Amino acid sequence: MTTVPQNLSANRSNNLRGIVFMVIAVGAFSMMDAAMKTLTMHYPALQVASLRGGVSLPLVCLYVLWRREVGSLWQVRWRLHLLRTVVGVCMLSLFVFALRTLALAEAYAIFFIAPLLISVLSIPVLKEHVRPSHWLAIGGGFGGVLVALRPDQGAFLSLGALAVLGSALCYAVSALAGRVLSRSDSSASLVFWGTSGLAFGAGVLAWPHWVPVSAEHVPALAVVAFSGFVGQLAITHAFRYGQASVVAPFEYTALAWGVGLDALLWHLLPDRDTLLGGAIIIACGLYMVRQQRVKELVVTP
Repeated sequence: MTTVPQNLSANRSNNLRGIVFMVIAVGAFSMMDAAMKTLTMHYPALQVASLRGGVSLPLVCLYVLWRREVGSLWQVRWRLHLLRTVVGVCMLSLFVFALRTLALAEAYAIFFIAPLLISVLSIPVLKEHVRPSHWLAIGGGFGGVLVALRPDQGAFLSLGALAVLGSALCYAVSALAGRVLSRSDSSASLVFWGTSGLAFGAGVLAWPHWVPVSAEHVPALAVVAFSGFVGQLAITHAFRYGQASVVAPFEYTALAWGVGLDALLWHLLPDRDTLLGGAIIIACGLYMVRQQRVKELVVTP
């Protein structure tokens, strides 16, 4: 008879919930990135990063009030929140800078090193056990990224690509810090301090070269506000419920979003290598889910 112990069933349920939130977060952030890419042609990278936090902050405040969790905002571990703010500002500023020269799909392909970094760092930081099947899936997915990116073209050596790599490292540190904070701090506090820290932290750095915001860019800022809020909330829940090593690889779905948005907004169609790389990434993600399910099933007499 095949049974699933209660704790394993709960873990699988939590991982599945984390995966769903991660897919939602990726879709929302892809829309936000597309809107920010249009803004990078008119404003400095740090200012765009600050605007991303600033326009989302009112929605975050309404969310905190709706959840009646204002009091929880002050019951936090300040040092970890400060670390998350610093790496968050660096992460988004570097990524926005890269979007000036890279297509979304290309930037996402390089950024996909982040799940690998998260899985590696989750071992000493979170004391998580990464199964061999997870390593195989993550490694295969990263191989798919290389196929899609075609590194022989020298893309890895460009300034934009180096900025994305730095952004990916910052993201990995921020994600793990968020996972640690989620053990004691509320989701509302993580979203509020992450968004406000980005708005004011990047704003202070951008102020000397601040460019007045044009009215014609208000629609793009509205997209950034809503999608950024939804994405921040969803990714906080993703790492709260799911194991970092399980949830992180589902960020690979951003490649499909990047390809679609590039085609829709900038008329950049994916080539055969990009499609092949995407197929490899998706196959590895499905393989990882399958292995996760098999490992959690226990056969008893």
